Amino acid sequence: MRGKFILITLLVLVLDNLTKYFVSTAIDLNSSIEIIRGYARLTYVRNFGVAFGYFKDPGSAWKPYLLAGLAVVAVVVIIIYSCRMPLERVLLQVALAVTMGGILGNFTDRIMRGWVVDFIDLHIKDTFSWPTFNVADSAITIGIAILLIDTLKHQDAEVRHEEADSLQQ
Repeated sequence: MRGKFILITLLVLVLDNLTKYFVSTAIDLNSSIEIIRGYARLTYVRNFGVAFGYFKDPGSAWKPYLLAGLAVVAVVVIIIYSCRMPLERVLLQVALAVTMGGILGNFTDRIMRGWVVDFIDLHIKDTFSWPTFNVADSAITIGIAILLIDTLKHQDAEVRHEEADSLQQ
């Protein structure tokens, strides 16, 4: 039964790697292709930091391996947590699978390249620009958002169950 959640993780990982391959072979480094004029473009950059370019300063040669190690820890924690949670919590299992796919996508880049390929460049004309990101970053963000929704939904169900129990007593 957990197989379908593993497939979600693999789908995110494959999609992330395919898009990074396309961008890194079709666009020159630090070059852009306008997708929606004034709002979105594909811009190939190398991210030596974490999500959205944080901690991107070069620092130690060991930084990619340290960040990769943290990714391994996160994946192990997700696997353990997933195995301890009931499969009936489908939203939670999907959230964990999507998040893990994103973590593994950036992990793959760090191990293979020493950096992460980022390419989604959102901006509003010349007034605002969001840090460049990729499919893996999006998956992590979406997975965490789904996790929060599941947590709120699950807490609400527990509160209703406790209220029903107290009314019966």
